[in-house]
Amino acid sequence: MKNATSAPPISYYDYIIIGGGTAGCPLAATLSQNYSVLLLERGGSPYGNPNITNLDAFGAALSDLSPTSPSQRFISEDGVINARARVLGGGSCLNAGFYTRAAPYYVSQVGWDGRLVNESYQWVERVVAFEPPMRQWQSAVRDGLVEAGILPYNGFTYDHMYGTKIGGSIFDEDGHRHTAADLLEYANPSGLTVLLHAPVHKILFRVKGVSRPRAHGVVFRDASGAKHRAYLNKGTKSEIIVSAGALGSPQILMLSGVGPADQLKAHNITVVLDQPLVGQGMSDNPMNAIFVPSPIPVEVSLIQVVGITHFGSYIEAASGANFAGGSSPRDYGMLSPKIGQLSTVPPKERTPEALARAVELLENLDDAAFRGGFILEKIMGPVSTGHLELRTRNPNDNPTVTFNYFQDPTDLQRCVQGISTIERIIESNSFSKFKFDNLTVPILLNMTAGSPINLLPKHVNTSTSLEQFCKDTVMTIWHYHGGCQIGRVVDDDHKVLGVDALRVIDGSTFNYSPGTNPQATVMMLGRYMGVRILSERLTADEDSK
Repeated sequence: MKNATSAPPISYYDYIIIGGGTAGCPLAATLSQNYSVLLLERGGSPYGNPNITNLDAFGAALSDLSPTSPSQRFISEDGVINARARVLGGGSCLNAGFYTRAAPYYVSQVGWDGRLVNESYQWVERVVAFEPPMRQWQSAVRDGLVEAGILPYNGFTYDHMYGTKIGGSIFDEDGHRHTAADLLEYANPSGLTVLLHAPVHKILFRVKGVSRPRAHGVVFRDASGAKHRAYLNKGTKSEIIVSAGALGSPQILMLSGVGPADQLKAHNITVVLDQPLVGQGMSDNPMNAIFVPSPIPVEVSLIQVVGITHFGSYIEAASGANFAGGSSPRDYGMLSPKIGQLSTVPPKERTPEALARAVELLENLDDAAFRGGFILEKIMGPVSTGHLELRTRNPNDNPTVTFNYFQDPTDLQRCVQGISTIERIIESNSFSKFKFDNLTVPILLNMTAGSPINLLPKHVNTSTSLEQFCKDTVMTIWHYHGGCQIGRVVDDDHKVLGVDALRVIDGSTFNYSPGTNPQATVMMLGRYMGVRILSERLTADEDSK
């Protein structure tokens, strides 16, 4: 890894990958085996940062709002506070660590080669996936799921199967995070150049003398603001690949002139290709949670168990005296206002002032108030979609994005069924020692919606429907996707429609979020498409002899 300040003004490569994230790292490692690859990452290194490495510090990076933070906060137009990665390894450096594969029917529906998919998952798993330790609280959630009827019990598995299971984790037995950046150990060092703090401002296209626009280079800047250009080596098979994430990939296409013409012209961007579907189909899986105070201490845990229901909701849980976060119990919980997770007021009312009030209240609570855990549900899919638009021409600025949570009634009904399932878990015999007898589920619901740490209920509002609870307490679980979807912006080979020598390979191409948690499939996709591209090029080279 090198800082981009060390890069020459002009350089040439067989492949230029924009974004060293969850897909970009395995993709770069794979392509470097046979060709010269430039991997451009707008953020820094994850190595040596304890807020990324240690499970106990989960959320510390998400709460860091500095310009150099590995996490960049954004607020959707829906009012839900969210985050995007700004670090080598991408979202795998920030997330709650759950590792689980996509369902076989998902693989079949997308049209992927099943054998290569399995080989690609295994390639990833040899480096970053582990079986988590099952302690008392997570075991109680697991047994409560089974008691609540989320059957069968499938034990520990990476596979996506209906019922209850223990999934994998990218945290090892010592609580140390392994990320997509670790997959670069597979790379050919002589074939790969990794530049940090190298935000790409524009993809360059040839439009003269070609039948349609052809990508042939990129412009990026280093930390000092100096401009650099990187070009593709001459040859019909060299490509630029965008792996900048569900916000970054449609954004960089638009900044480069590929997108809705009226929007590009409004920002004085020269239109290379009028593609109105760039930025469309944006989705974020809504998450709703119930905090359950515990009369006894519980372990620190992130996501380990999942209930995969037939009605389209996934049940997961996180626990601990500090909700797996921070140097003090109230610092960085998975559902803490310090990282923007605030269920206490409806989304549109989650202002900076509301966050500040919630954090202040957090600071004044006794440590005992933080003993317990969250049981959460997230929506499969989801069905509801929105859109993304440019805000400025600066690639470091967030675009505007609207997810339209619960716009489709199917999603709302799935949330209601998910909350009802959580209620059965809380009331199960298996979970009984981790809840207070006098705190009924209606009280817990009201507490969840009534205070930042959910232990100061204002009143029990029994008239509030579960539908309204879902709308008022919706948060993100950071699984947003779309914007460059297959069949709309890219073809089945992830090639951008209407231009040459340009692909998008990351979660922005998903029409539907894979599995219960997408990171395993995003890493798999980087490896999978890398192998596919190498195979295609080898065949083409042999045919040309």
